[in-house]
Amino acid sequence: MRKVIIGVQNTLHGPGAEAFLMQITPTSVNELSNYTSTLSVLLDPETGGIVDDTVITRLGSDSFYFVTNAGCRDGDAKFLKAELKKFSERDDRGLNWETLDDYGLIALQGPKAAEVLQRFTDSDLGTLTFGQCRSISLTLPNGTQTPELLVSRTGYTGEDGFEISIPVDNTPETADLPTKVTKALLQDTDTVRLAGLAARDSLRLEAGMCLYGHDISLLTTPPEASLTWVVSKARRSESSPSFNGASRILSQISSPKTMGRRRIGLDIEKGPPAREGAEIIDSETEKAVGVVTSGLPSPTLGGKNIAMALVDNGYHKKGTKLKVKIRKNVKDAEVVKLPFVENKFYRG
Repeated sequence: MRKVIIGVQNTLHGPGAEAFLMQITPTSVNELSNYTSTLSVLLDPETGGIVDDTVITRLGSDSFYFVTNAGCRDGDAKFLKAELKKFSERDDRGLNWETLDDYGLIALQGPKAAEVLQRFTDSDLGTLTFGQCRSISLTLPNGTQTPELLVSRTGYTGEDGFEISIPVDNTPETADLPTKVTKALLQDTDTVRLAGLAARDSLRLEAGMCLYGHDISLLTTPPEASLTWVVSKARRSESSPSFNGASRILSQISSPKTMGRRRIGLDIEKGPPAREGAEIIDSETEKAVGVVTSGLPSPTLGGKNIAMALVDNGYHKKGTKLKVKIRKNVKDAEVVKLPFVENKFYRG
């Protein structure tokens, strides 16, 4: 379990909320049912580059909740303010964006997450599947009830799990509530342990999930990042409302050879792990063809060296043999399909 300090919680309300999200992301937000979520990306209007990745949840017809990266807080705020200004100039239906600075986020992740959380609520978590959320009151060990909390069956580990949004203000009802909930969940010391960013990073890499500022950035489009799937098929139609960077992104989807580089997975031979920045070279010509963006020895795979990388187009195909420069060593590597470890999301 970990307290998520790297997530910024946001709400968007108003008659124009759906249209605004359809403009700044390539995902069919209009198809979301109430209390369901989708992973998406915020897109630069000029280049189609990824401003940030985000999980968007519909709370109502004109109401959304979305989580972004704390490391991108300032850039996201600048981006959202600029996009809201442009949107309001052509659409006067009304829109209110708010950053929930007085809320914290706790992630309970792993194969026993549901078993543990179920002890604190009468709400049947077996009917809450991956990508869904629900307002739930938790019963703490002293018998007191929390106010209703937004509990989402999501996470960024590839494991089953939940993210719990908790107010952190000092009203009598919520005073020190994140600490109280954390202590309650940690009572079962045989099952629940605190985990930090290193543990999260290992799991998300094994699951083939991108880390913003490393595997993806403003310089990568969704197709280049192997995230074409976030561009909903309905959004690729000429009849669909356009979105930021649509011309470039849709061109890359229809003509993949036009992309300069691609995100890949690598299996690397035994030895020191490849870390971010390690150079990738052609196994025959020794020409530089890419760079490692994330890498580590996989705990789940018995210490096998794995990595994600951005490589020149043409070197992205499964089975391609490459070499990686690791300090003074040159190690053999092979392009493999992502993820390295299959996800364990609960789908009912």
